[in-house]
Amino acid sequence: MASSDYYKALGVEKNASANEIKKAYRKLAMKYHPDHTKGDKSGEEKFKEISEAYAVLSDKEKRQQYDTFGSSGFQQRYSQEDIFRNFDFGDIFREFGFGGGKPGGFRFTSGGGRNHPFGNMGGCGRSRQAPAKGTDLVYELPLTLAEVLSGARKNINFQHNGRSENLTVKVPKGMITGKKLRLAGKGEPSAYGGPAGDLYIKARMTPDPDFSVKGTDLYLNRTIRLTESLLGTHVTIQAPDGSEKRLKIPAGTRHQTQMRLAGQGLPIMNTDRRGNLFVKINVDIPAKLSELQTELVKKLSETGL
Repeated sequence: MASSDYYKALGVEKNASANEIKKAYRKLAMKYHPDHTKGDKSGEEKFKEISEAYAVLSDKEKRQQYDTFGSSGFQQRYSQEDIFRNFDFGDIFREFGFGGGKPGGFRFTSGGGRNHPFGNMGGCGRSRQAPAKGTDLVYELPLTLAEVLSGARKNINFQHNGRSENLTVKVPKGMITGKKLRLAGKGEPSAYGGPAGDLYIKARMTPDPDFSVKGTDLYLNRTIRLTESLLGTHVTIQAPDGSEKRLKIPAGTRHQTQMRLAGQGLPIMNTDRRGNLFVKINVDIPAKLSELQTELVKKLSETGL
């Protein structure tokens, strides 16, 4: 593959529109096209790089695969033949004003799709490719906080090769939302006789009634009385594993102060470490005082409090 970062190759952001990508490629193609670089090898390499990037990012399906699996995962799934399949460089070059669409000095071959421009550039246009893999599948697996905390075995049912298939998946600790497991060869079969695609199990944590989650950190609210915030106190916190933690609230703690219990969050996948538990202290300010409370507060105010 010519580049590990197609967006960087074209000088665009990841959220760039199709029109922005096309404009960026046109500008670079005008600069590095062999008709302009006149045999400059570095220019030819740059032209290969930006053309490959454009072939991927201008195709909605390939761009989605690239964004989903990243450069490394994409390169495992797509050969150069796959990248340039159904991509007509002739139309692109004609649109950009490069004559009949054939970059000077390049030999066109059919090995990488219509009008593949790299058939004679350092072996980049391979005459024989391994058959393309089948399509990968993604299965979204809902997990509770307890399952992410301790790991679990989950039964899943998914459609595979036109039929329903059941699998038991071992979910490791710390498989928070967005984390994936790869089951090789459990995707769709290849239409070209190549290996089957893979099945990706993608975690999605379900809401928890007590804790909110951000990454591997957990967040919890606790309310204390006004006098407790002024004088200090202790509160008992039930950690996500069910154990109880005694948290000291220092005198003078303000409303919405956030306190941290280190290492009491969710496990960090494939490590022995854990995130943190953050406790937000809310001070209960009474909307209405009794006569006695009003009298006492007035006396306190006389002391300068």
